[in-house]
Amino acid sequence: MTRPLRTRPLILLVCLALAVALAGGGVAYRIATSRVAETLDQSLTLTRRAIETEIDRFRYLPRVAAEDVRIGQAITDPQNPSAIDAANRYLETVARASGADQLYLLNDQGRTLAASNWHTPESFVGADYSFRPYFGDAMQTGSGRFYAIGVTTGRPGYFLSSRVTLPNGTRAVIVVKVDLVPLQDAWRNAAADVAIADDNGIVFLSGHPSWLYKPLLALSPEVLARVSATRRYEGVALDTTPPLLSIDGALQNARPVDVNGRWLLMRRLPIDPDGWQVLSALPARGALRAALAGAAISGLTALAAALLAQTLLQRRRLVAMRLQQGRLLEQQVERRTRELAQEIETRRAAETELRDTQEALIHSEKMAALGRMSSAIVHEVSQPLAAMEATLAAAVISTRGTDDETTARIESARGHIRRMLRTIRHLKSFGRRETGNLSRVDMDQVVDNALDLVRHRADVLGVTLSAPREGPAPEVIGGLVRLEQVMVNLLLNALDAVANVETRAVTVSREVTATQVILRVTDAGTGIEPAALSKIGEPFYSTKTGGDGLGLGLSISQTIVEDFHGTLRLTSNPGAGTCATITLPRAAGATAVDAA
Repeated sequence: MTRPLRTRPLILLVCLALAVALAGGGVAYRIATSRVAETLDQSLTLTRRAIETEIDRFRYLPRVAAEDVRIGQAITDPQNPSAIDAANRYLETVARASGADQLYLLNDQGRTLAASNWHTPESFVGADYSFRPYFGDAMQTGSGRFYAIGVTTGRPGYFLSSRVTLPNGTRAVIVVKVDLVPLQDAWRNAAADVAIADDNGIVFLSGHPSWLYKPLLALSPEVLARVSATRRYEGVALDTTPPLLSIDGALQNARPVDVNGRWLLMRRLPIDPDGWQVLSALPARGALRAALAGAAISGLTALAAALLAQTLLQRRRLVAMRLQQGRLLEQQVERRTRELAQEIETRRAAETELRDTQEALIHSEKMAALGRMSSAIVHEVSQPLAAMEATLAAAVISTRGTDDETTARIESARGHIRRMLRTIRHLKSFGRRETGNLSRVDMDQVVDNALDLVRHRADVLGVTLSAPREGPAPEVIGGLVRLEQVMVNLLLNALDAVANVETRAVTVSREVTATQVILRVTDAGTGIEPAALSKIGEPFYSTKTGGDGLGLGLSISQTIVEDFHGTLRLTSNPGAGTCATITLPRAAGATAVDAA
């Protein structure tokens, strides 16, 4: 007795899921078909505009060509070979310059007097086209238009005609044939099937070859007789050709129709003044797949809705809390940024350029003297250290194999001394004046030497230095010592930037392309304000307070990099760190060049 009670909620839930799936599938199908219909309507509008534009290019060509005196002479004296020859050559020149397929002149009886293809086997000269509607319309109303397959060439075209009336009353008709087949060739690569049907519903241009010269609907005997009288589609058996559609009203609704065994969503749009229809169609299977997907998603959503309701509610609360925290943090950062900007502006207003320059020059002279002293000290310390290292090496040789513990301790002491010697060697190389010759420089060696020089300061500040790299070491044409000076300057600036922040890390990365070597020194420091960033490369300008900076380091570094045909660029966001990017040309086949 309890089993039906337990299964009843499950059955109701399944029924509800099926109902939601059917509704979701129906909605998805309607949305998909509506989107396809919108896409087709946009395609129809663009296609109609392209056709009208192509035809408008030649609409006034017959009238313009008829104004030439050679056309009047050919009409007045058709028996004069020289007049006909001049008209032929004129029409050939105009057709070639305008891009028209053919251009020809008919007398008042519809016979061709001159044509642009007069010298070809398919020449229109002498042919009778009085049966064509464009001739009769032009003689009666002054202009005509007609699309048909050429009875002489067998190629389709759009014919535009204009009546010519001479002062003596003689009348003639000049006709231009426009080739619309290139539009058809372009449609074959389009996603949608595009076609054009004439006023009788016969497709005469189509990107789908199987639609060409087929009626949309069954043709009446009167229409067949009219088409046959004008010889519009010469050689096409329209009376035995099956129609593409069986129901006319299907084209106006977003419903699939059967077109030669293919279910398509088709739309159409009229083109005036010829009564044409431009058609566009896409397969209906995409809408059906969307309906099935919508049904499946709706059903699964209905089954999982009860389980996800509480989870979604909790996630909303969590997201709202995080958004509130983010807004508060943004307000604090914005307030701090404004305070820093005000402080910078206040300090700038209190200082004068003359005092800054004088103090910088005094400090520069002090630093130069200190550099000379440090070079002398380094020279004096290096010799005792080398002697100590040699003595410890001899001690290792004498104690090897007798006392392993003592040997290990001596080796550890030798390691520390060698490290001190490497640092001193870098300092001596850094303090040496570089010659004017340029040579191949290993950029990985430049980075390693610079890191060794600043590593002690980084350890004191608790900053992590990293230099990840992949692939072989890149080489540039430059000076080793001057490039080390640039790298040391950038690393010291980065260390100063992260000295008072929580994330104390500086990364040196490189990127190698076919023609360039790109080094980036990135820190997670306080960053640089946009106003200060625009002046950061100027001499004697520094953002450091308390006299810690001269304002010359970046200016000198930029000059060094430019001497090596490279660039130095800084990018920074306040509170998000700074990235200094060095871009140098990669060394080619030369081993050394002279500096400019």
